[in-house]
Amino acid sequence: MYAISLGDDGAQLRPLEPWQAEEFLHHIDRGREFIGERNGLPDVVTDLESSRAFLQAYAEKAASDTGRICGIWADGTLVGAVILRTMDVAQGNAEAGCWLEPAGVGKGLVTRAVRVLIDWAVEERGIQRVEWWVSSSNGPSIAIARRLGMTRDGVLRASYLYRGERHDEEIWSVLASEWRAARTS
Repeated sequence: MYAISLGDDGAQLRPLEPWQAEEFLHHIDRGREFIGERNGLPDVVTDLESSRAFLQAYAEKAASDTGRICGIWADGTLVGAVILRTMDVAQGNAEAGCWLEPAGVGKGLVTRAVRVLIDWAVEERGIQRVEWWVSSSNGPSIAIARRLGMTRDGVLRASYLYRGERHDEEIWSVLASEWRAARTS
């Protein structure tokens, strides 16, 4: 297994695989309420079987080159993850996403991890457009999109039903040419 350093604080980005289902479930349990404020993952990952199934689905996406999941470890503990929820290499499009449990918040971990993921998608897989879909009420996630140099493409009004309430969704994106230009400046 490989690990990519996310900086001087010892944080690492590593693949998440089905054999890590128990560790992943513990991570979700620690952050269940916090993660669930904006992300439906805690409603999906509720026990060891569903944890393994979620990670297996991403293993299958990785095998078919249609998505990825990588965990973020801080001080040896899984505290979050970044994903390519979708990836269409033929069309050159991908959608990135993330979550953290409270222990990972405020350290810049997601921004650093998503940078690694976008670098890989653009440079290794030839992705030309990376999207970031976010509820308009999710200020921290919108701040990440801005830090990554993404542009807000638009707002889909009342398009996202979450726990019985409709939310506006913003779509942010960065193009490969913009990503490369920002890295060299």
